Amino acid sequence: MLPGNEKSGSNYGGKVFMPPSALAKLSSLHIDYPMLFEITNEASKKATHAGVLEFIAEEGRVYIPNWMMQTLLLQEGQFVQMRSTSLPLGKFVKIQPQSVDFLEITDPKAVLEQALRSFSTLTVGDIIAINYNNHLYDILVMETKPEGSGISIIETDLEVDFAPPVGYQEPERPRRGPVNKSATSIEEHTIKHAESFSAFSGSGQRLNGKDLSSGKAGSTQLQKPEQPGIPAALRLPPGRLFFGYPVIPVKSKDGVEANADAKKGPVFAGQGQSLRAARKNASNPGSSSNVSGAGSSGLNNGAPGSSGSAPRK
Repeated sequence: MLPGNEKSGSNYGGKVFMPPSALAKLSSLHIDYPMLFEITNEASKKATHAGVLEFIAEEGRVYIPNWMMQTLLLQEGQFVQMRSTSLPLGKFVKIQPQSVDFLEITDPKAVLEQALRSFSTLTVGDIIAINYNNHLYDILVMETKPEGSGISIIETDLEVDFAPPVGYQEPERPRRGPVNKSATSIEEHTIKHAESFSAFSGSGQRLNGKDLSSGKAGSTQLQKPEQPGIPAALRLPPGRLFFGYPVIPVKSKDGVEANADAKKGPVFAGQGQSLRAARKNASNPGSSSNVSGAGSSGLNNGAPGSSGSAPRK
């Protein structure tokens, strides 16, 4: 109903239009900024809070949004009382959409953030209206923190919690079909068979046809499981390993362990011979070399003291 320019967007916010005389009066008082007001309907004792958008209204009149008039149970031309007030900065607000149509919005967080820019305050119990894609959505303010009659949402980080919309019902979970008795009986039979099963419980057979009793005495025997279906526990003393067969130390042919060879003397302890002297003699056949030994001694002809040379062959 404001004459002059169209300001339809202000009808979906929380700010009002006041006369210029109100600005002159408030400027002379010591009030807190931004300017916040408490609007009260004396007839119905309803009250809410709002901010001011402009001081362009006629003297003696104030223009407020339609949703605020419905909250205060006001009619056009009815008297209201306005008083300057201060509210704490809001930290948390819980809201409840009044229709399930609100769930059709793709990004309700972004829509609500854009809509709340037109509000200066939020009052508990108010049903505010926001416009999105030419569709009005009514939202109830259920709870605010800090607790009180209202909060200021100007230049503050506000945490918003959504309550289920009015008329919303949780989707029913699909019920399970009837239980298949045949499948249950097969499962029970499988469990009983697994409990009664005992692995490697039969008797063994040898490929050569001999009895098992003729085998080695040191062969290991499988222990019977203590419970059906559960193999027996293998208990060994600390520091001992089990390889599935008895470990027998390796022995030499004489029955003495191989480690006894280490107690003997050193191997290849004689003197070595070089082949270089033989090669040198072979290259000089005219040269003679003195070789000590039995082969180089003189021959005895039988007479004492006589000596002779051995014939060459």
